Order: sequence, then C-alpha cells, then structure tokens
Amino acid sequence: MGNTKSGAVSKEILEELKLNTKFSETEIVQWYENFKRQCPTGRISKEEFQDIYSKFFPDGDAQTYAQHVFRSFDTNDDGTLDFKEYIIALHMTSTGKTNKKLEWAFSLFDVDKNGYITKSEVREICTAIFKLIPRNELSALPNDENTAEKRADKLWRFIAKGDNERVAEEEFIQGVLDNEVALRLIQTLK
Repeated sequence: MGNTKSGAVSKEILEELKLNTKFSETEIVQWYENFKRQCPTGRISKEEFQDIYSKFFPDGDAQTYAQHVFRSFDTNDDGTLDFKEYIIALHMTSTGKTNKKLEWAFSLFDVDKNGYITKSEVREICTAIFKLIPRNELSALPNDENTAEKRADKLWRFIAKGDNERVAEEEFIQGVLDNEVALRLIQTLK
C-alpha cells in the first residue's frame, strides 16, 4: 500500500477500520480529517460529546442518554473517545449489521459494565431515551410504550426474564432477534 493518502491516520488504524467497518479508505481519511478539525487533540471528552449529541435533539434533554452512549463507545475506559472508537461507534450505530448493533445495544444497557443487564438497567436507559422525545410526540406512541417504564417492561418481557434476573449478551441478542417488536425497539436507539 505504500504511502497512502491517509494523512495523519496511521496505517494500522486505517487497516483495522477498513476491516471492521463498511467504510472505504477514502471515507475513513475524510472522517479523520474532519475529526481532527473538530477535535485537534485527537480526543473527544464526555462534555464535548454531550454538547454534540444535544444538537441532534434540540427539543429534548440529551445529557443523560449522551452519557450512556459515550460510556458504551469509550471501550478503553479512558474518559475520552479517540478516532478509532468514534468511527467504530459511528459504523455500529448507522451502518452496522443487526448483530453488531445488538452488541452495541447490549453495551449501552450494561450500565455497570459487568457483562450482564438487569431490568433496572433497561429501565435506566429507557428513561434516558424518553428524555430525548419531545413532549408533543409522546402521545403518538403506542399505549404500551408511552412511558419509559412501560417500554422497559415490554422489552424485558421479550427477553423472557424475571424481574430480579440478569441477561448475558448472547441471551439478549437472541431474545431481541426472536421478536420483531423487540428488534424494532432496539433499532430505534441512536
């Protein structure tokens, strides 16, 4: 490959991202140049991420949800997102295959990062999601999904676990894949 047009992005990261995403080398290089313009330090802090995320939801409160999304993207737990974490997250949430998106959804719901999710963690994420929804749009939701509690209960029922049980990643993915409504609920995550 020799000297690529990758600019400052390392060959190692470029190759890894080409392997693990659907993005082409040109797209990755363009993303990198934009990322460096926006984040000259090469990292996005949690606060910067929350500010960016809030712009996507001007009619809602995105702070809590953005914190959870940031946590799920910060795979090395250093309190920042580097370019690689950012691109992999972008890929998973926008163009990734269903299983990859479900793996990300599991990491989003696994608030304490212990490898399992509980009903209370599902409720916590659903509550954060509901803060994003403008009040005037809540009335359009189905009656059994129009509150965070109802949506969490409905999702938990699809996973077929008791209130005090916990779910591993494989069980979560299979439970969601086995139910079209659960899959729809998860696919709306952003």
